[in-house]
Amino acid sequence: MFFVLVLGAMAGVHAAQERQPVRGIYLNAFAAGSQRRLGQLLELAKGANINTFVIDVKEVGEVSYASAVPLARKVAATRQYIRDARRMLTRVRAAGIHPIARIVVFRDTVLARARPDLAIRTKDGAVWVDRHGVPWVDSYNKDVWDYNIAIAREAIELGFREIQWDYVRFPDSPHSYLANAVWPAREGRTKEEGVRAFLLYAREQLADLDVPITADVFGLTLSVKNDMNIGQRWEAMADAVDVLLPMVYPSHFADGTYGLPDPNAAPYAVVRRSLEDGIRRNNEIPDAADIRPWLQAFTLGNPRYGPTQLSEQVRAVYDAGLTEWILWNPASRYDRVALDSLAAIPVKRTN
Repeated sequence: MFFVLVLGAMAGVHAAQERQPVRGIYLNAFAAGSQRRLGQLLELAKGANINTFVIDVKEVGEVSYASAVPLARKVAATRQYIRDARRMLTRVRAAGIHPIARIVVFRDTVLARARPDLAIRTKDGAVWVDRHGVPWVDSYNKDVWDYNIAIAREAIELGFREIQWDYVRFPDSPHSYLANAVWPAREGRTKEEGVRAFLLYAREQLADLDVPITADVFGLTLSVKNDMNIGQRWEAMADAVDVLLPMVYPSHFADGTYGLPDPNAAPYAVVRRSLEDGIRRNNEIPDAADIRPWLQAFTLGNPRYGPTQLSEQVRAVYDAGLTEWILWNPASRYDRVALDSLAAIPVKRTN
């Protein structure tokens, strides 16, 4: 096994880890649940020195397998995308792959609709929806926290070896939408206090499992000093989890960011500048989380992303002094030539 983990028993103690650096890819539930697609991705990983799969356990409220968590069953959140999760994980781990459970926390359409008492509400008491018509659950609500923690615990029992929280934030909606939003369980807390409270509580509740607890964040969280009105501020999160995963997709940065006229056309500069900002901030935080960026393995606008763009991003990770990365492609389709090119890039650890 690639991973030998020793977790601090006290809250606030960062997990000490001895393992090969994570080089991973994302698998949606359909890819993980398909014998054929899973086999193809395992073969791809073997040839490209990929040692980690991030697999959907809960996405927009749907649990990917027949969960035994009572609330998941009660609100009809369980699906059969992965018909035998335990068997799938046995196959993945037998191939030397570290399986990470991705759990989308607060963008939970299923729970919000089935349990309006756990949802963000409008001022007149209806269930609030974002600009896409999607309801979210109340990020301050402890029952919501416990539900996601129960799913995480079940995922580890099935054979996952790490928990990754995603959408551990508040909606990034225009003010015109948020002005009508009410969080019934807020109790005077700020958004960043709500996110931090969940992360600390979840780590405490899952401490006995001895697995890393990680969280995805917006790419700009590395550089912006406030919480961007979504509750994600680097200093409020970096000592509350073992790893933070900023989504430093160049296509998601506005023109002019970091002085770049077109960030999407400058993947090396975007990734390196972002990560260096995060490293500087980490140096001021005791027990700061490791940084493991999500990199862009999809095309959104020009140019088309292929081997060159992926290689530039990975080279930027190494040149910034980091050693870990995970590729995101929502369809879980990865180019073999591109992945092979990544395996040949030398690591340059500078800090």
